[in-house]
Amino acid sequence: VQLVESGGDHVQPGGSLRLSCAASGFTFSTSPMTWARQVPGKEFEWVCSIFSGGGSSACEDSVEGRFTISRDNMKNMLYLQMTSLSVEDTAVYYCVRGYYTDGTEITSRFKGPGTRVTVSS
Repeated sequence: VQLVESGGDHVQPGGSLRLSCAASGFTFSTSPMTWARQVPGKEFEWVCSIFSGGGSSACEDSVEGRFTISRDNMKNMLYLQMTSLSVEDTAVYYCVRGYYTDGTEITSRFKGPGTRVTVSS
């Protein structure tokens, strides 16, 4: 299993970013997927999850309406479109195989190296 996140950057408050996750080593098209984030020194936090077909997804309340999770099963890619970014969104973002909405569950799951998002003026 390999997960490689990319797209993180330093943006100003109110800005947008699109994160990507390249997946390999498993059948991506049948796997639910999750985006999670972690501020160094703090617990993992659920961000958004999506079912295998891409037709059903959910996001944590603080990002609902600002973040959109999507996937391209032909390309084995997972995405997170982030808009109206705030300083509270600053974290390292990870993609995780599976559908997890609890930070404790996410902690024990395999993750890629992550991609850093910094929101500041």
